[in-house]
Amino acid sequence: MNIKKDRKCPGKTDTGRGALDIAREVLMIEAEAVSGLIERLNSNFEKAVDTLYTAKGRVVVTGMGKSGLVGKKIAATLASTGTPAFFLHPGEASHGDLGMVTGRDVVIAISNSGETAELIGLIPFLKRFDIRVISMTGNPLSTLARFSDVMLDISVPKEACPMGIVPTASTTATMAMGDALAVALLMKRGLNEKEFALFHPGGSIGRKFFLTVKDLMHAGESLPVVSYETPMSRAVIEMSSKRLGHAVVLTTDGRIAGVITDGDVRRGLEKWGGKLFELSSGEVMSKNPKMIAPDELAAKALSIMQSNSITALIVPDSEGRPAGIIHLHEILKQGIV
Repeated sequence: MNIKKDRKCPGKTDTGRGALDIAREVLMIEAEAVSGLIERLNSNFEKAVDTLYTAKGRVVVTGMGKSGLVGKKIAATLASTGTPAFFLHPGEASHGDLGMVTGRDVVIAISNSGETAELIGLIPFLKRFDIRVISMTGNPLSTLARFSDVMLDISVPKEACPMGIVPTASTTATMAMGDALAVALLMKRGLNEKEFALFHPGGSIGRKFFLTVKDLMHAGESLPVVSYETPMSRAVIEMSSKRLGHAVVLTTDGRIAGVITDGDVRRGLEKWGGKLFELSSGEVMSKNPKMIAPDELAAKALSIMQSNSITALIVPDSEGRPAGIIHLHEILKQGIV
């Protein structure tokens, strides 16, 4: 007996298809599943958004199996975009975890069939405490749909699995609907980038909005400085030893007069040749260097560098003396782009 042959999906005869052909079919089926949701969007979606927006408590997302895994992602997306949310395992809920749910919360219950026993078992509790329920189901006539305050139809024509039973297109559609809810709520709340960063202090988003120039600048002994009268021979040594490709030129009272960069040295060699090293720093420096305050965001420093095609900015103190230099490399190391 050919076991593989007997286990084939009924009607499927082409077992020699390549992986690319299979992948293209899967992606097409899932893309059609998501696009099919658009036609079924109606006032229920608006009602769901309003229900979540006006909730006095949190959003409790629940689901079993693959629906539960998608539910965890939806809860995480909601929480990171300004809507307090957490995932509740329906199996654990009936063994004590329902204590985490209050009458001020809203529940998003996910079940493709709408008949998942663990979810249906929660309905008496939710109704007893008048907790609003938004269902996401592929069966609008299911028990879960009937007992929901709002039903979102996430049904799909077919799964990408050849047997039609493994959750594939249906879970993709569910996740897309969850994203639609999260983005609609984000827009309704007027969440801006800086507020969004509050929920991501440890990632590149947080670094972009919380790291300041002062956090990244080179200061103290690592700051390359020369006086107006310093010979260029000494200025180049100062630049090389501090490895920033820059040297801040100071006036006699220690204020910023200008800057010498690697580019200034190259241009000086083209103009004066070896005589460059006999000139003073003040004769070679670029006046009016680009500067930035220490309390500005590092992201702003990056923007100034990019718009001026430079690699560093001088950071002055309140009296016009050099407090530091912030270099492009330090910003990029932090993943601020």
